[in-house]
Amino acid sequence: MYRKFREDPSSVDPSWHEFLVDYSPEPTNDTAPRANGKSASDPISPPEPAPAPAPKSASSNGATKAKDTDSGAAPAKADKPAPKPTATEKTADKPAQDKPPAKDSDDKKPEAKAPEAPAKSKPAAEDDETQVLRGAAAAVVKNMSASLDVPTATSVRAIPAKAMIDNRIVINNHLKRTRGGKISFTHLLGYAIVQAVKKFPNMNRHFAEVDGKPNTVTPAHTNLGLAIDLQGKNGSRQLVVAAIKNCETMRFGQFIAAYEDIVRRARDGKLTAEDFGGVTISLTNPGTIGTVHSVPRLMRGQGAIVGAGAMEYPAEFQGASDERIGELGVGKLITLTSTYDHRIIQGAESGDFLRTIHQLLLDDEFYDEIFRELGIPYEPVRWRIDNPDSIDDKNARVIELIAAYRNRGHLMADIDPLRLDNTRFRSHPDLDVNTHGLTLWDLDREFKVNGFAGKTNKKLRDVLGLLRDAYCRHVGVEYTHILEPEQQEWLQQRIEIKHEKPTVAEQKYILSKLNAAEAFETFLATKYVGQKRFSLEGAETVIPMMDAAIDQAAEHGLDEVVVGMPHRGRLNVLANIVGKPYSQIFTEFEGNLNPSQAHGSGDVKYHLGATGTYIQMFGENDIAVSLVANPSHLEAVDPVLEGIVRAKQDLLDTGEETNGSNQFTVVPMMLHGDAAFAGQGVVAETLNLALLRGYRTGGTIHIIVNNQIGFTTSPGDSRSSEYCTDVAKMIGAPIFHVNGDDPEAAVWVAKLAMDFRQQFKKDVVIDMLCYRRRGHNEGDDPSMTQPNMYDVIDTKRGVRKTYTEALIGRGDISMKEAEDALRDYQGQLERVFNEVRDLEKHAIEPSASVESDQMVPAGMNTAVDKALLARIGDAHLAVAEEFNVHPRVKPVLEKRREMAYEGKVDWAFAELLALGSFLAEGKTIRLTGQDTRRGTFTQRHSVIIDRKTGKEFTPLDLLTVDTDGNPTGGRFMVYDSALSEFAAVGFEYGYSVGNPNALVLWEAQFGDFVNGAQSIIDEFISSGEAKWGQLSDVVLLLPHGHEGQGPDHTSGRIERFLLLWAEGSMTIAMPSTPANYFHLLRRHGLDGIHRPLIVFTPKSMLRNKAAVSDIRDFTEMKFRSVLEEPTYTDGEGDRTKVKRVLLTSGKLYYELAARKNKEQRDDVAIVRIEQLAPLPRRRLAETLDQYPNAAEYFWVQEEPANQGAWPTMGLTLPEVLPDKLTGIKRISRRAMSAPSSGSSKVHAVEQQEIIDEAFA
Repeated sequence: MYRKFREDPSSVDPSWHEFLVDYSPEPTNDTAPRANGKSASDPISPPEPAPAPAPKSASSNGATKAKDTDSGAAPAKADKPAPKPTATEKTADKPAQDKPPAKDSDDKKPEAKAPEAPAKSKPAAEDDETQVLRGAAAAVVKNMSASLDVPTATSVRAIPAKAMIDNRIVINNHLKRTRGGKISFTHLLGYAIVQAVKKFPNMNRHFAEVDGKPNTVTPAHTNLGLAIDLQGKNGSRQLVVAAIKNCETMRFGQFIAAYEDIVRRARDGKLTAEDFGGVTISLTNPGTIGTVHSVPRLMRGQGAIVGAGAMEYPAEFQGASDERIGELGVGKLITLTSTYDHRIIQGAESGDFLRTIHQLLLDDEFYDEIFRELGIPYEPVRWRIDNPDSIDDKNARVIELIAAYRNRGHLMADIDPLRLDNTRFRSHPDLDVNTHGLTLWDLDREFKVNGFAGKTNKKLRDVLGLLRDAYCRHVGVEYTHILEPEQQEWLQQRIEIKHEKPTVAEQKYILSKLNAAEAFETFLATKYVGQKRFSLEGAETVIPMMDAAIDQAAEHGLDEVVVGMPHRGRLNVLANIVGKPYSQIFTEFEGNLNPSQAHGSGDVKYHLGATGTYIQMFGENDIAVSLVANPSHLEAVDPVLEGIVRAKQDLLDTGEETNGSNQFTVVPMMLHGDAAFAGQGVVAETLNLALLRGYRTGGTIHIIVNNQIGFTTSPGDSRSSEYCTDVAKMIGAPIFHVNGDDPEAAVWVAKLAMDFRQQFKKDVVIDMLCYRRRGHNEGDDPSMTQPNMYDVIDTKRGVRKTYTEALIGRGDISMKEAEDALRDYQGQLERVFNEVRDLEKHAIEPSASVESDQMVPAGMNTAVDKALLARIGDAHLAVAEEFNVHPRVKPVLEKRREMAYEGKVDWAFAELLALGSFLAEGKTIRLTGQDTRRGTFTQRHSVIIDRKTGKEFTPLDLLTVDTDGNPTGGRFMVYDSALSEFAAVGFEYGYSVGNPNALVLWEAQFGDFVNGAQSIIDEFISSGEAKWGQLSDVVLLLPHGHEGQGPDHTSGRIERFLLLWAEGSMTIAMPSTPANYFHLLRRHGLDGIHRPLIVFTPKSMLRNKAAVSDIRDFTEMKFRSVLEEPTYTDGEGDRTKVKRVLLTSGKLYYELAARKNKEQRDDVAIVRIEQLAPLPRRRLAETLDQYPNAAEYFWVQEEPANQGAWPTMGLTLPEVLPDKLTGIKRISRRAMSAPSSGSSKVHAVEQQEIIDEAFA
């Protein structure tokens, strides 16, 4: 088909055109292009046509039908005989035709009739039959007679065949697993002859008489005669010799391509006269019928003919068993003969010529070149002298070799589809049998293997074959860093087994997923030229890989797979995995948003999420699939995804606290880039959460789309580790490196990964090595920084094409089935075009605010009954008699019961009252953070630890049942987190998205440390709703306040949150009383609004005796966003005396109030703004109106002038209340680059100045 396409593209079905345009029949090693600009797979240029003699026939000396892969010699015992094809390859004894072969009347193909004795002149006997020899048969008679004029001599040499046999086994095993096809002994012998002729060019000469004088003719090229045995439909046979021209210019891959081309055209009857002419040296193989050696006839026009005898053990060992032969180290021999024209070639030359062939067939460099040309990324079997050590010594070495492959096999795995570094996968000393004192002579010896592959004893050949299949082909496995032996054994049992191909139906399905992936990218590249889409091209295998993992999750009966991924390939995943409609994707591509559906700012198309349902192709189950939204901040989505999954598991009651097969039925699946996985610290932070009880999700499937480049940065500049995955070893995750050009291997790994996750509830990492066909985005030219890489990529066929080619080459699918797949590809493209054609157009309008989408309902009641407060207080003393409460904790518990009945509730207990009330109402509470269970400031004591046994008691758990003992449905989950901010905050944000009805709180150890999670705050918490419509009501508790503890233990960075606030995106508050904090939490949990809450919580105020609340404040009040001093709300103070109003927030109020009371300043009023955003403008205006004679307004804060609330309030207050606050002034510390002074004494001076200025 390819030849027809080259000659006339219109003669081939159009569905094949795209496939064939960059196809090459030559075996390729997928390496970089040659210096002349042609890649290794460039087709061979045909030689210049020259006048040729008539086609020739070979002599029948030892010539039998071949075209099995062993032609040229008897097969090794380790090889199974190949089936007998119609047309077979043979090497020639002698060319014997002067004209083109006669055509068979039935099949119109060349025919040869067996030569017979000439007919006698008198009639034959009655039983005899005579036939006149014509055509090819007559030519044979003529040429055989003419050959008698050539004086010949013959040299004979026996050559060890073991290196050739063993290397051929390695080669064909590799080809069987990859593109298909086989290498025959004749291929190797023929190529060795060509290389030997380069050293002995006289063997390529022939004798001729010119003008009656003897001459030697030195041909311009070496043309190797190849005999091909053709069989007609009527059973007749014809042996023809065609020449492989210009052999000396060919690399092995080109030689094989030319060899196969000659055979293919002979079979199809397409040989021309040019193919038969110009043979300069021939090869015949009588060994195929067991002949040890023969003396063939030499045709005129040739200098020599090489004969290959049978490949057999020496005669004296042919009765020995395989075991005895292996023990003795006896190998097969092949006898080569060189029959030459003695007029121009002497015996010494012929002998040296055979010796050179002998040396080549044992030579390391000869096989190195062959392996390199065939793209076999391993070292060949080396010819070495047998090691005489005892079998017991070698047993130990075999065990060491097995261990070495398990540990280091991945270093020799063929996992890079680009193979930019040709030395990278070829060898490793630990994996070399010679390093272990073993040689090729040990391959057929049996050793003890201690249960390897379920066997007690095994031949080394079988051991190595299994190890190489398991660890060194297109999958490299790292698992020996796992500490649990049962996990290692589980993997070994599934990896160290004989390879089984997928069924044909599964192969077609894989091909269909590749078709879909490539069709989608092809359409986008055509329709939206130059637009950024972060194409998946070069990594399309990730689509069938993800599909296989999700399919396996469905097979296990799981509930959902939740996917988090970066922008590269996201659109393809949305279309081909999640099932998002093409029309919706293209609408987003066009920026063609329907105004009635517009929500907030929106985001670029490659950040958006979606949900869908996956239905098994070969099973009966289905499973929900969702893709979460993400920003371009690489890996920032990782902890968010984990939080979402943990929430879903808790909702299904299949999380950490569940046991059995029903545990962790929601699976997180993360896609990563190689540079980001190694470079972004949040990856390690998130991995560290994997096995923690507060964060465990039962194992994440990590898929790294390893395109071996980070924007323009090469791996050598982006990581110090061998692999980008090395960070995952910290949690004992198995790591699979897989070649992205082998979709079957990728699918197998994906299923195995899901099975491992289900078995051990642990993370699994898949590192899929691929490439990026275009730049980082579609407008970028990557060849400016990676010219060599992109020289390779530009000539590389896509995985859909190479997989189709491999399926055909291996015989897995027929040409008809391949054609159907190609038509499916064309059909998918057409379907995409049709879907986009009639998209409804909408006018582009400015984005609308989301602020009014969610509003606090009027008249909310957040108060609780006094009896509930009493229950919560009683719960703190409901400790079992045998429980040993710590002596410093017991008074705290007793005080809490007292507060529940008598009042003076402090901050910590007010918080527990809010949480306990929710539990009594059936709400789920999740409270986490560093040291959160006890509290950084020893204030919370939410979990009590037995002083002697370490057992735990959680008082609020008693609120999850009502007074009658019935469950309320509430759950209290309180955990100390890892020492992390980025991942910890991201996880809690994700949890609040996954369970919107839960109250999710994260507490910083000090508010200063929240900036470690700034990406989560910027990209998710503050803007997730506006960008993606993703709702969250996560609560951040940030201890804040100037107490002289230095710059890093002072500020939660109020100014940053206020700067991010817009569109009602979150609530920012700094309450100053325990009761107001209680009501703030209660309002947040009950208002039905899903927006984050940022609370700046106190430190020193936790133990401020003035900062307490009465019982009535909890049972009768609600959250107040603006607070006056109690003297005015109680009716004791005179507001008309107030001349100066101090606006403030937080614990500074108590310092200002103390100074006012001390100086009895009735002319000063202190107003607390408890909610900083949204600014309570109406309540603030009503409050300030109560002071009719006020003339001065000050904003007082303890933060520096450029920090705290002032940068926002200084701009906002004059705008919202221009008649009162236009001239508002600031009282604070000076502008500072750090939050505070590092000296407690300096702090005290600065704090005093603020107070003094406020009352000046």
